[in-house]
Amino acid sequence: MPAAASATPAPASAAEPVIRLDRVTLRRGQTQILHGVDLTVHAGQRWALLGPNGAGKTTMLGFCGAQTHPTSGTVDVLGHRIGRVDMQALRREIGHVNPRHPLRSPLTVTQVVLTGLTGTIEMPMRWEPTAQDTQRARAALERIGLSERRDAPWTTLSQGERGRALIARALVIEPALLLLDEPTTGLDVAAREQFLETINGLDPGPALTTVLVTHHLEELPETTTHAMVIAHGRAVAAGPVDEVLTTETISAAFEHPIEVSKAHGRWAARARRGR
Repeated sequence: MPAAASATPAPASAAEPVIRLDRVTLRRGQTQILHGVDLTVHAGQRWALLGPNGAGKTTMLGFCGAQTHPTSGTVDVLGHRIGRVDMQALRREIGHVNPRHPLRSPLTVTQVVLTGLTGTIEMPMRWEPTAQDTQRARAALERIGLSERRDAPWTTLSQGERGRALIARALVIEPALLLLDEPTTGLDVAAREQFLETINGLDPGPALTTVLVTHHLEELPETTTHAMVIAHGRAVAAGPVDEVLTTETISAAFEHPIEVSKAHGRWAARARRGR
């Protein structure tokens, strides 16, 4: 990592939640964005945050990613209290997949993955990856099935390939926490399914916890274990995914009669007939 990098926070105890939000509020100017939200995520769980536009999902992901301070309440991530820890150092312990990755330089896929080690968008000046760094990047690409594209320029990748490469970039630091911010945005059906297959194929177990934000039930991986549904900055429901993603809950959150169904491990939503 760059020489200026801050010390890494001490690892959290295995008994502590990976994420804990306690009565969290957020206000910007005169606008109240979140109203006393609670969330506890334990190691190995695969969470989804769902809700309509403006519900507060991305704001909550900002807390989970050590990007945002609450107006009131407390946020603990990987055992560290936001406001009492070096935020930049903590962020380097968290993998983050953002399909709107604002890369401008013609980096290769391997170089893009290497930026996961530095926590930057571009390759830092005067920083050269070690042979071990490069091996880690290639191993991450192999893990998500993109080894054959490791030397390709980023600009030549399809949107689906870019999404998978960004997973490798997030995984190269071997994070305990992986955040996915509307990761299937802009993907066609085939690319979406390939992306979800990659997420479903990530090693199960307590070594990796994930939180995914989406508007659409069809975009949930089969491996989703828990969900929180949010509307108007408040939690409508949270808990095991099969208990939360119901017709009643989704209809209430989206303020429209929506029928929720599940088949072969995948969810779907459509307008309720006869309404």
